[in-house]
Amino acid sequence: MLKDALVKKVLFLCTGNSCRSQIAEAVVNTLHGGQWQAFSAGTDPVGYTHPMAIEVLAEMGIQHQGLSKHVDTFKNIELDLVITVCDSAASTCPTWLGNENQRHIGFNDPAQITGSEQEILTGFRQVRDLITAEIPPILGIRDS
Repeated sequence: MLKDALVKKVLFLCTGNSCRSQIAEAVVNTLHGGQWQAFSAGTDPVGYTHPMAIEVLAEMGIQHQGLSKHVDTFKNIELDLVITVCDSAASTCPTWLGNENQRHIGFNDPAQITGSEQEILTGFRQVRDLITAEIPPILGIRDS
């Protein structure tokens, strides 16, 4: 029980809650779950997790079945940190989340990539890899 008290809570927020925030949630919970419990939400959720987000996570061995949720779902949950992962969410972030525990790190939206299926998948992988590399330092997690 004491271990749970040491785990901090982070909310990854984007607009649609289908790609970037879902990837961040899954990566943190899988790779850093002993230190952080991650959640994700959107300011205007689309209602599903993008299949290619699920696919690129599976390539890392992460099985994720995220649900697209509205940020208001977390209104009564005490959060240690909120990280916006898209510029739109950063500009429309609800004031009840408080500015003192907010960080912004924008990633391109892989759902907006056009081209062949392989080109789109490559874009999803790039965003996944950036999230995997850039989020842990924000959380104070160092390579072991």
